[in-house]
Amino acid sequence: MTYLLQRRVFCGIALAALLPAHAQVAGLGDAINKAGRQRMLSQRMAKAWFGMGQGIQAESARRVLDQSMALFDRQQVELKTYAPAGETRDTYVLLESAWSDYKSLLVGAVPSQERAKSVLDQAGKVLTLAHKGTGLFEQQAGKPGAKLVNVAGRQRMLSQRMAQFYLASNWNVDSVASQREISKAREEFVPALELLRNAPEATAEIRQELALADHQWLFFDNALKARVSGAKAANDVFVSSENLLQVMDRVTGMYARVLG
Repeated sequence: MTYLLQRRVFCGIALAALLPAHAQVAGLGDAINKAGRQRMLSQRMAKAWFGMGQGIQAESARRVLDQSMALFDRQQVELKTYAPAGETRDTYVLLESAWSDYKSLLVGAVPSQERAKSVLDQAGKVLTLAHKGTGLFEQQAGKPGAKLVNVAGRQRMLSQRMAQFYLASNWNVDSVASQREISKAREEFVPALELLRNAPEATAEIRQELALADHQWLFFDNALKARVSGAKAANDVFVSSENLLQVMDRVTGMYARVLG
C-alpha cells in the first residue's frame, strides 16, 4: 500500500474508528481496554494540539482533538462509575481533577509555543494516572489474558506518544528530551509486538491484525526517522500515527473479547 493511499485511508475512516460500540463498561476486559484507551488519548490530544499550533493536518487535528476530548470525558464517567471502592476509585477521582486541568490548557487559548511545555507536562500527569487505573483493573481480572489487553492498549499510547514528542521537537519544545522519549518508546514498542504475536491467546485473526500492525509500524517508524524535517515530515508522522493507532485499537479489542 502506497503512502498516498495511507493518507486517503486516514482521511476517510480514521477519525470515526475509535468510537466504542457501547457506552458502559461491559466487564473487566472492556474496563482494561477503555482505561488503556485513556492513556492513549492523553497523548493523542497533545499531538493534535501541537498539530493545530503548527498547521500540521490542521483540520484533521482539530477533529482529532474534539473527538478525543469527548471520548475521554465519556470514558472517564464510565470508568469512575465502574471502579470499585478503594484505590481504583481514588485513582479515578484524581484522574478527574488532572483531566480538568488538562482540558483547560487544551481549550483555554490558541495553541502556542509558550503554552506547549505546560501541555506536555499535564499530558504526562494524566497519562500516569490513567496507566495506574489500567494496571489496577488488570490486577482485579487476575488472568494472564488481562496483561495482553493492557500491553496491546499500551501500544496505542506509544504510537501517539512518539508522534506527540515528534511534533513537540518539530516546534522546538524540549527537543532533546522529546527525542529521548521517542527513542525510549520505540524500544518498548517492537518487543511488545512480539509478545502479543507469540502469546498462546493470539488467535489467527489477532495475528493477521498484528501483521498489518507490522506494516503500519514500518510506515510510522520511517516517518519518525526521516532525515528531512518540516511540514511534510510532520504531516507524515501525524497521518501514519493515526493509521497505526487504528490497527492497535482493533487488536486491543480482540484481546479484550478473548478475556471476556
